[in-house]
Amino acid sequence: MIDISIVIVNYNTKKFLSETLASLEHEVSKKISFEVVVVDNASSDESAEMVKKEFPDVTLVASRKNVGFAGGNNLGIKKTNESRYVLFLNPDTVIKQGVLEYMTTFMDAHKDAGAATCKLVMANGKIDDATHRGFPTPWNSFTHFSGLSKLFPHAKLFSGYSLGYKDLNTVHEIDALAGAFMIVRREAGEKIGWWDEDYFFYGEDIEFCFRLKENGWKIYYVPDVEIFHHKGVTAGIRKESKDVTTATKERKLFATKHRFKAMKIFYDKHYKNKYPFFVNWMVGGGISLKQWLTLRSI
Repeated sequence: MIDISIVIVNYNTKKFLSETLASLEHEVSKKISFEVVVVDNASSDESAEMVKKEFPDVTLVASRKNVGFAGGNNLGIKKTNESRYVLFLNPDTVIKQGVLEYMTTFMDAHKDAGAATCKLVMANGKIDDATHRGFPTPWNSFTHFSGLSKLFPHAKLFSGYSLGYKDLNTVHEIDALAGAFMIVRREAGEKIGWWDEDYFFYGEDIEFCFRLKENGWKIYYVPDVEIFHHKGVTAGIRKESKDVTTATKERKLFATKHRFKAMKIFYDKHYKNKYPFFVNWMVGGGISLKQWLTLRSI
């Protein structure tokens, strides 16, 4: 049995995918074994051809249509061999040597871990805040989008969305991490049925983490090792990667609509029945307003 199956879902990020796969080639360790599966979501930039030509040892799944991030990951899992862990990795990341071995050792030592992430550092030198999140309860979402969390970034009452009151330099539990680097115990992933395909783009990782915790697994943030993350290259709506993204305006509009749709899906699945009508009405209105404002700015 191999140690890690790495699944990468790609859509029109040929250049960045090549960098990601090249970084994995340098991840040589006698202590762990891994395989790489790339799912190409019907890219038009010859990503699939590049993988075939430059990385013949990679298992390529060339989907005839774009099935989304969750659907793509589920396709990739079906092509993996039996492994102890599955690492879901974005095609706009660069893996530093030793990261896979360290994270495997961490998971081995923490039998209660359903999933874990390392530190993801962006081009601006900051940590990708999506790797270190609380669940988007109505209160956490309100403090985040209203700006209260920025005014009081380390206050537990106001920073529940980003978990800003926790020390980013130490290992600790979190609610949710990002699908950009997400090592999952295969046993845990199988228990929850892997990815929820109600989500097409955005929100899948929070849903995944929510169901892990519902089933008694813990999720860890491990800042002892780090990787590089461009962040948002495929969607094109993140300021961190606005100068390098391959996304067209049409793609940005598409991604934005699915981002806010994911918020509604998650809320309806997990919170709608727990809160009174007026709270649900305010949340729905807030999501719609934020979506309208965001679309206008694209």
